[in-house]
Amino acid sequence: MTASPLVSLPEEALTGQIWRADALASEGTQTLSTGLPALDAALPGAGWPVGGLIEVLQAGAQAPVWQLLAPALAQALQQHAGPIVLVGAPYPVFTPALAARGLPPERLLWVRAEPPAARLWATEQALRCAEVAAVLAWLPRALSADLRRLQLAAQRHRHLLFVLRPEAARAQASPARLRLWLPSGDAPEVHVLKRRGPPLTAPVRLPQQPAMLAQLLQARALRATYRPALPTLLPDPHGLDRAATPVG
Repeated sequence: MTASPLVSLPEEALTGQIWRADALASEGTQTLSTGLPALDAALPGAGWPVGGLIEVLQAGAQAPVWQLLAPALAQALQQHAGPIVLVGAPYPVFTPALAARGLPPERLLWVRAEPPAARLWATEQALRCAEVAAVLAWLPRALSADLRRLQLAAQRHRHLLFVLRPEAARAQASPARLRLWLPSGDAPEVHVLKRRGPPLTAPVRLPQQPAMLAQLLQARALRATYRPALPTLLPDPHGLDRAATPVG
């Protein structure tokens, strides 16, 4: 039995075919810019992977999810005729704020689902729809096997998929291609926990809110605190005049 001779190829011939663990990978699939130059520079392919699960861990419900995702979601709406699907969002969205970020309310589809199995099923069905621009799924109790199913579905149907989970899930293994963490704090920032490349030790600062959006949120806060004096015989109108709370 004669052994086949080893063939030595020059390194130039392997350019683009191999990835060195000490370097940031060049994403082999389609990516969409995050709209945040500092974050693009930290991600393989300079953007969100289309057709891959992106996991976002939140320190709390008020973590700046829309500040992170809105620029890319606005681009996705321009490229697709369908909506952005929100599965299991914890609160109704504050539509004026999202509209100021380029996300008109008529292009958002909120799917209410409580049991974990129902949320998983709704997310998979949304990924099957060709016209859908992107899918955001809040899956606090998803298992690793569930995330693997969603990763395969996103890859098969070539959709942008974000799965939002609590920061307690940091200790759990995840098949996500990208894993990010949004801590609480006054200075909005994002930590890249997992990427195809060397560990990123420093967080990426998120930009400040646009002036128009800041004014809208300020007006909303003032409206929420204002309560006119009413005769004691009238019922409390709090159920009729409650401002919507932003998701995330």
